[in-house]
Amino acid sequence: MKPQDAKRIKESVRKHYADRIKTDESCCSSLTDCCPDTNTDSPAEKNGYTETQISSIPTDAAEHSFGCGNPLEYTDVHEGDVVVDLGSGAGIDVLLASQLVGESGKAIGIDMTPEMIVRARENAEEAGAKNVDFRLGEIESMPLENESVDWIISNCVICLSPDKDKVFEEAYRVLKPGGRLVVSDMVANNIPGWARTAVSAWVSCISGALPEDKYLDSIRQAGFENIRVLSKSAYAKMRQVEVASVKVEAVKPV
Repeated sequence: MKPQDAKRIKESVRKHYADRIKTDESCCSSLTDCCPDTNTDSPAEKNGYTETQISSIPTDAAEHSFGCGNPLEYTDVHEGDVVVDLGSGAGIDVLLASQLVGESGKAIGIDMTPEMIVRARENAEEAGAKNVDFRLGEIESMPLENESVDWIISNCVICLSPDKDKVFEEAYRVLKPGGRLVVSDMVANNIPGWARTAVSAWVSCISGALPEDKYLDSIRQAGFENIRVLSKSAYAKMRQVEVASVKVEAVKPV
């Protein structure tokens, strides 16, 4: 992808989610034929969060859940761990992680949209969470020290990056040896070439989604091992384009 295209896409993604924080729309809801009809559940319920989890955080954080899953469902986060959420939005996963890591741990959210950082900090204050930190930054260049975190999670955000190789390289850099990457994300087959730079489809989590094998290979090339797909579910099919939600785990070798 040309640098100018990547810059244009990133700016469009930032603007899109600055606007979305004013609504409860999910990642793909701007494409009316993309999201399945899943009754009247809240966005967080649709993404697999339990009633207990939802009731334990501010309503705003749950209502502005823009993901495609619940990555913490597949983690074994312990007290004292440091957890980083890539593309933390209004803070749902950071706030839930903060409950697991306790006072001796820390949950950090990284997001490139200032409006999201403001909202997440407001939600953290409402929750009374003292062990959280929301940082403005890009996931291709994380504001984190080398080998400083135990877990990296992400929820339907890496698919929005124009440079996924760099994201996984950065994830590898900041994880401690033995640290784990657990992400919920979108993969897609048969995306037409013209759509790869179409902003409207990109911000809807479609055009930036890689085929599953390429997505996993990008993780592998960054140095991760024990890469496995934890779950996969069909998300949408539009003509020849097949989109799926996957949960993937990978380990940084010791």
